Amino acid sequence: MRNESFFEKVYDVVKQIPAGRVTSYGAIAEYLGSRGSARMVGWAMNKSHIHPDIPAHRVVNRKGMLTGKNHFGSPNIMSELLENEGIKVQNDRIIEFEKLFWDPGRHLH
Repeated sequence: MRNESFFEKVYDVVKQIPAGRVTSYGAIAEYLGSRGSARMVGWAMNKSHIHPDIPAHRVVNRKGMLTGKNHFGSPNIMSELLENEGIKVQNDRIIEFEKLFWDPGRHLH
């Protein structure tokens, strides 16, 4: 039960990531007061695909790598969704990651 409520909190944050921006598993965990729980955020993202309103493609690892790409049905879907929002991806990494990074701790209150 605890995981389900944590997952719902993760989904609430992810729904607020603007199109054309990305964040990291760790940034979401830290915002939720669970620093060190980036892996749990990743598990939430893996389960999020049953909810079409959650833009899971906007969540990447701390280096801008598309580590969750294999959970999208096809390895290319995540990068295609990002590129459709104007985000450039090369070798499964976000180009200009620092510039496009959206920090929930700074943007949500």
